[in-house]
Amino acid sequence: MKLEVRRNDGTRRYELVSDEGELLGVIDYRVTESTIDLFHTETNPAHGGKGYGSLLVEGALDDIRERGGLTVRPTCPFIADFFGKHPEYADLL
Repeated sequence: MKLEVRRNDGTRRYELVSDEGELLGVIDYRVTESTIDLFHTETNPAHGGKGYGSLLVEGALDDIRERGGLTVRPTCPFIADFFGKHPEYADLL
């Protein structure tokens, strides 16, 4: 199964979607000036334990880095924990 992380500006969230169109997880966000607050992460419980949450966070952070100009506020505990385990993303804080 191929997975894709995509930004959905209409719903203000990042989505992890399978090549079959199944929504596997989301990160809700809000942007204020130059800060993006990642405040909620949720993955489909049917796919728990597969690392999809981390894949979703990596994809979102890679997109934020690529866009440039935004600082991340990780108010979601899962994302805050991810930053603690992945110092390669510390420049986004």
